[in-house]
Amino acid sequence: MPLRAYVGMLARGARPDAYTFPPLLKAAAELGAVPPSVGDAVHAHVVKFGLELNAHVASSLVLMYAARGDGVTARALLDVQPASGGGTPVVWNALMSGHKRSRQFRLSCCSFLDMMRAGVVATPVTYITVLSACGKGNDVLLGMQLHKRIIESGVLPDLKVENALVDMYAECGQMEAAWDLFEGMQVRNIVSWTSVISGFVRLGQVDRARVLFDRMPERDTVSWTAMIDGYVQAGQFREALEMFREMQLSKVRADEFTMVSIVTACAQLGALETGEWARIYMNRHGIKMDTFVGNALIDMYSKCGSIERALDVFNEVHSRDKFTWTAVILGLAVNGHGEEAIDMFDRMLRAFEAPDEVTFIGVLTACTHAGLVDKGRDFFLSMTGTYRIAPNVMHYGCMIDLLGRAGKLREALETIGKMPMKPSSAIWGTLLAACRVHGNSEIGELAAERLLELDPENSMAYVLLSNLYAKSNRWGDVRWLRQVMMEKGIKKEPGCSLIEMNGTIHEFVAGDRSHPMSEEIYSKLDKVLTDLKNDGYVPDVTEVFVQVTEEEKQKVLYWHSEKLAVAFALLVSESSVTIRIVKNLRMCLDCHNAIKLITKLYVREIVVRDRTRFHHFRHGLCSCKDYW
Repeated sequence: MPLRAYVGMLARGARPDAYTFPPLLKAAAELGAVPPSVGDAVHAHVVKFGLELNAHVASSLVLMYAARGDGVTARALLDVQPASGGGTPVVWNALMSGHKRSRQFRLSCCSFLDMMRAGVVATPVTYITVLSACGKGNDVLLGMQLHKRIIESGVLPDLKVENALVDMYAECGQMEAAWDLFEGMQVRNIVSWTSVISGFVRLGQVDRARVLFDRMPERDTVSWTAMIDGYVQAGQFREALEMFREMQLSKVRADEFTMVSIVTACAQLGALETGEWARIYMNRHGIKMDTFVGNALIDMYSKCGSIERALDVFNEVHSRDKFTWTAVILGLAVNGHGEEAIDMFDRMLRAFEAPDEVTFIGVLTACTHAGLVDKGRDFFLSMTGTYRIAPNVMHYGCMIDLLGRAGKLREALETIGKMPMKPSSAIWGTLLAACRVHGNSEIGELAAERLLELDPENSMAYVLLSNLYAKSNRWGDVRWLRQVMMEKGIKKEPGCSLIEMNGTIHEFVAGDRSHPMSEEIYSKLDKVLTDLKNDGYVPDVTEVFVQVTEEEKQKVLYWHSEKLAVAFALLVSESSVTIRIVKNLRMCLDCHNAIKLITKLYVREIVVRDRTRFHHFRHGLCSCKDYW
């Protein structure tokens, strides 16, 4: 480390010179790497040894202060430079670069304008720095003015400046301009291609980005990562993992940015095995587990239902930020550990880390799953009263869920009436689901009416209302709803379940027979259902929303996607392996009951993550005791 070497140098009696301080100041400029006091001490030594007016040292000082966010001191240091320093672009470039590193992009751009007013001639480095600030700050107007100035300056052709122009337009979403520049370049390199690919990815045009990626003459870690992240941002998580496998076959080594995208894809798919392999890959290749990687791992383990491993990672992350705390609070909450999530929130406050909007979603979710209504109310009120955080529609959704699960439906309805924003379809859907559970037709019909006003094609509203009518023995209304659905052509969203086995993601759709092992799976499922019936299992057909005979209703239930996934897992996995399933919809009551019984008869642990929460099944029991 430069600082340690410098201390040893002084101890030996050596005198520093103008070449000694720049690397020290560069180390001090790394945010979070050393305390600000270290940079101040180095600055004091610069003055002590009379080097504060040296252009090279002065630019390093300016860069350090600007990168730390202390623009006032940085500018003061620039202003005292003689013509040999302040009159050249070196210190100005350092000021703009420092502002950019501290994400003060507007200050970086303003510094360039001040530089022009001072009559200092811009260099290619100047243009590259300011174009990057324009892109990051989405200042396309200044970027276009810079483009014109660059053409007039005679700097072009310069590959690095051209790349900076392409990247600026791409960052600002001006892909037509970026593409025209890219097409007109006489020479291109990996940076040129990657900038355009990243631009298409930002606009959600991942297929177009892939076509361009496949045309690249060569690829590096950054270009592979851009494409992988593009698939993740587009919700194409399986494609992201497949892309990573191709990256490995191409012998290109991943970095921490690649791994955050991969771990995120694993989290969404519930692919714990692949996520574990990704962690082994990081250890093997010396990829440090910084805060961003640690946060992604905590989220992945939580979403795979392995909260113990999420806590292990949390304990390994030494430099925690509010996102680290929030990730573990949310993880504990959705996995049914409400009390522990609230305890973690208290630890966060004791660590002097301020909560944000997302943190409170985790805390309110914890109260919901733990049934802590009074505590949930207190937390909700503290958002505005203590933390000056205005609740958004998601926080109100958590409160409606909390009150609804507790059976306080009237209070939930009154809370909706007091919302400062228009209630969303999700808000009314949450209330409707609670009415189904508690059999309140009056409020349920109102919630369904409001939901369908906002989203007339929402099949779940019809399904929940039908179940509510069935629970109240209002069979005439059930038939009427079915008729309405048929006339409007509204179909229930098909259930889909994902399960990972030996690093491969398998997808099951209700009643589908496209899986290569379909014959064995259905045979195994028949055997499982026979065992369940022998143990007293009776199918619950109350949620079957089709006009068929009782026997046919049971068949519809038997072939639900999560049952197919469980049967597949029983066929191909060892008895000690936890079965982990991700479902796109809320799990029905019949599947919930059947899987509970399967864990008892087959002595297996099963974790299902559905649209609303986690279900941890073990020994014939489920963690979500209050769910139904």
